[in-house]
Formats: sequence, C-alpha cells, structure tokens
Amino acid sequence: MIRYKKYQNNQQGSDNYKKWYARAVAEDTVNLDKLAEHMSKHHTPYSQGCIRGVLRDMVDCVKELVLDGKNVKIDDLAIFSVGISTKPADTAEEFTPAANIKKCTLRCRATGELRPSVMSDKIQYREFTKYTSGKSEEKKPQQ
Repeated sequence: MIRYKKYQNNQQGSDNYKKWYARAVAEDTVNLDKLAEHMSKHHTPYSQGCIRGVLRDMVDCVKELVLDGKNVKIDDLAIFSVGISTKPADTAEEFTPAANIKKCTLRCRATGELRPSVMSDKIQYREFTKYTSGKSEEKKPQQ
C-alpha cells in the first residue's frame, strides 16, 4: 500500500500554479537491523544476527564494486551504478575531471517486478490522513 499526501503548487508564474499533486509518504525507515529482524521472522533457519552479517557484507561489496565502476544488479530489486554530473568544456582537450565533473551520485534503477511498467499495475494507493502544518498541529485534508 503506497500512501500519498496532496499538495498544491504555490510557485507563482508556473503554468500549474494552484494545481494539486501528490507525493508518496513513507511512514517509517527500516534500517539494516530492522530489515534483518523482519527477514528472520519469515520462516528462515537463520538468526537475525546471521542475516544482518550477510546484509552488511553485501552492502560493503556493492559499494566496493560500484566505486570500481561496475553496475551491480540485484534481481527483482535494482541495478546500482554511479552517475556523474558535469560542466561543459569547449574542447575534449580542455575537459578535466577536476574542472568539469561537479558531482558523483549513486543511481538505482528498478528491475523485475519493481520496474515502473510492472509495478504500477500492482500498487494500491491510499491517502495519508495525518497532515501537519508547522511543528505539531495536525489537520485532516480539506476536500
């Protein structure tokens, strides 16, 4: 179940000023320990600690391989790779990493059942009903 919040575009001058959109809402972030705990409860003979160790090693290996310029594909999850943002140079000879590469990012492209073309047919949506304005004030969405 994917939860979403509605929001209004308040950017004056935009072609879509005052139009309504939705953003996906995550109610929680599951860290590696919680993922290992969750996995250990799925009829597996492995303990939470054993699973956590394997996951930790997997994370280390994915980072190592990606930083070595390789793509890492985890079936039915994603392909992890590196992307770069660059500034233009007038000629190939003038292009240098120090002057023209602005940043390096981790890219993640869905695979298998998580690809957008497959996933969108299987998802159910529900509006997130707790709306907050400011620090602690709760409101219901206005219809």
